[in-house]
Amino acid sequence: MCHHVELADTGEAYTCGEEESALHALARSGRRGIPVGCRGGGCGVCKVQVLAGEYRKKPMSRCHVSESDEAAHQVLACCIVPQSDLQLRVIGRMRKAWQAPAAAHAPAAALAPPAHTEAVSHTACIGIGRTVPRSLD
Repeated sequence: MCHHVELADTGEAYTCGEEESALHALARSGRRGIPVGCRGGGCGVCKVQVLAGEYRKKPMSRCHVSESDEAAHQVLACCIVPQSDLQLRVIGRMRKAWQAPAAAHAPAAALAPPAHTEAVSHTACIGIGRTVPRSLD
């Protein structure tokens, strides 16, 4: 059974298969509207708020979706499978891992990564609050 998914901000609509994530179905349809990142629940780029409808959740990084986010139906589009028609509002934004959310209005010098990151591409969020540096090699 397919479900109808609508993006509230743009009115963009597409269908989603019964075992397909909301993000995968959007990409398959060739439409745009939700930022695409890792597609596995780890980057937080595809964060949406479910305004209407029922969905099943897959595991998501607690670095990007807290328990209070989940309670407010703020989830990652790559990790939800519609169980009915859905209406979504996009709230995810692309941001470098080292850039703090408030840094968007900071001077450019404040946005530079710390000097020790020359040997590390970025710090990846894993599970609940643990980080593991990833080498550039």
